[in-house]
Amino acid sequence: MSAEAESVAAERELHEPVALCLPNGRLNHEALGWSRHQVHDTSGVAAARRGRLPYAWGRNKRWEYWALTSPTHIVALTVSALDYAALHEVWVLQRETLTEIDHVAIAPFGSSVRLPESFAHGPARASANDLTIEIDEVGEGTAIRARVPRVRLDVTVLRPPGHEAMGVAAAWDDRHLQYSVKDVARPVSGNLTVDGLDFAFPEGESFGVLDHGRGRWPYRVSWNWGAASGMVNGHRIGVQLGGEWLPHHGPTEHSFSVDGRVNKIAGVLHWEFDRDDYLRPWRITGDRADLTFRPFFDRAGTTNFLVVSSSTHQCFGHYTGWMLDDGGEKVAVDGVLGWAEDVHNRW
Repeated sequence: MSAEAESVAAERELHEPVALCLPNGRLNHEALGWSRHQVHDTSGVAAARRGRLPYAWGRNKRWEYWALTSPTHIVALTVSALDYAALHEVWVLQRETLTEIDHVAIAPFGSSVRLPESFAHGPARASANDLTIEIDEVGEGTAIRARVPRVRLDVTVLRPPGHEAMGVAAAWDDRHLQYSVKDVARPVSGNLTVDGLDFAFPEGESFGVLDHGRGRWPYRVSWNWGAASGMVNGHRIGVQLGGEWLPHHGPTEHSFSVDGRVNKIAGVLHWEFDRDDYLRPWRITGDRADLTFRPFFDRAGTTNFLVVSSSTHQCFGHYTGWMLDDGGEKVAVDGVLGWAEDVHNRW
């Protein structure tokens, strides 16, 4: 298959249920593509984790990451399993003072974590030391509860009628593959308590973004990810941008949504930013996007546990510019709140 033909095939939209993995645990090439509604069965990743594919142990990565934004706070929650360890986190940023609370719990193997084998096929749970996170699909959306010593969270991330979320299946090769759901601009209702003070998530000003991942990753990988949500000219706008890590086979992970309708963007986006000063404006551009991201906070972190290491800069700020919808119209994204990150991992 030519490179051009492979690119067209990779960006195909899938509508019918499909398994990410073949019975032998390798990539099912029929799964490569993207969807507006989640059709992928990723239970083959969990099967590899249980020992049916010894070569895969340590490469399996499963997570649920939620980021919630409100006029007063940004909250990020992680429930993850990396085969040899489970890593969970509750992070809160007070937007006015730019003060943060970061509570991380790490446990060996998978005793502290429960994750559904496929998207929305059951609850997600993390319980380690003095951290608990509970994520449940409910009638109106997703209920999220979290508890750490200084923070209590009890919210519902609503799923409006007709809301779509982009699912993407891609692969580096037949052994290394990834399925992700990037679900942006979902309204949030509920409450956050920090040090005994209660804060509401105001309707129309509070949004949630989900990064759901199930895959088998190479040992060394780097990536860029950007996302944002907000109201622009009376429309609910969601932005989803990817870069650098994208595998050789499968679609890109770029899209944006207008009032819950996904507009898929194929091809490469060009990222320009300063690794010596992450708080300088970023530029993300392509045939269907011209965006400037202006950060106000750099959430920087570095870990090095010999075999496992990570360097992360997740910057929070506002996007301005435009993206081109499927009908060829420019849609303004001016002022939407979100993030852009630069990550380098050995894991």
